[in-house]
Amino acid sequence: MILISKHIVPNGFVGITLFPFIFLKNKKLKENKTLINHEKIHIKQQAELLLIFFYIFYILEWILKFLRHKNRYLAYKNISFEREAYQNENNFNYIKNRKFWAFIKYL
Repeated sequence: MILISKHIVPNGFVGITLFPFIFLKNKKLKENKTLINHEKIHIKQQAELLLIFFYIFYILEWILKFLRHKNRYLAYKNISFEREAYQNENNFNYIKNRKFWAFIKYL
């Protein structure tokens, strides 16, 4: 389900996934198929890790990447979940063919 909320989506971002919802900054973004596919990849990741483990792993990985890169944006871009989503966001068959826990190969 896609919802519009400029208050839930953090500054500097256009969308965020909080299973089972995709929140977008504005209505026009619903037309961005690449963005929607990116967020759907996150829905799959969150479901596989029973939601709570996704967020624990995401935060821990971000902290480790931040300590390594000393840059918040670089830390975010190098999180395995984000790397998987960004590298496959233009492949609209990816979710259908995606292997279980596919994010692991992006660690």
